[in-house]
Amino acid sequence: MTTIPQLSDEAAAAWLAEHRDGVAPQDALAFFDGLPAVPAADMLGRWRGSGLPTGSRLDGLLEAYGWYGKEFLGAEAVHPLLFQSRGGPRPVDPAWIPLPLLRDHASLAKLWPVRTAFTRLRPLLYTNRPKARLRTIEHRGVTTAAMVYDALPIIDVFRRVGPDTVLGAMDMRGLPAPFLFLLERDAED
Repeated sequence: MTTIPQLSDEAAAAWLAEHRDGVAPQDALAFFDGLPAVPAADMLGRWRGSGLPTGSRLDGLLEAYGWYGKEFLGAEAVHPLLFQSRGGPRPVDPAWIPLPLLRDHASLAKLWPVRTAFTRLRPLLYTNRPKARLRTIEHRGVTTAAMVYDALPIIDVFRRVGPDTVLGAMDMRGLPAPFLFLLERDAED
């Protein structure tokens, strides 16, 4: 395998600023591959999430539903999906979200009646129990931090953009290419 030179924090931040509104999927994956690994311990804390538009059918979907981000409490205690609520970010049990339906029919999930129904049902999905684990895995030739969902065929793999920013690649069974997203360390941490 060819070794790709790793980007500095400054070069990564500049690339991201230039491509924040959208980038071709192959360019986004080349950027991901050029980023350094993230030690699992560096993921601890609460992170605010946002998409990196690449033309994926999932682009904008989480944000349309009020996604806040993720929270890593320890290796065995991760809240993979935090959603905004009146009282602040709340963890949702992803096992109740029909991910295959969202994956295969994302355009339907973006319709306002579906979003409204989810908003009304979301309090029933809140949980205080962790629904994922933090691990170190090898992905695309690099050993780095990853979040493994307990009940879903999904692994989120992370690479360092800067000390408080990581790029995540959601590897989901049945999704033809990784869905890319950003996490920025919550200012409260």
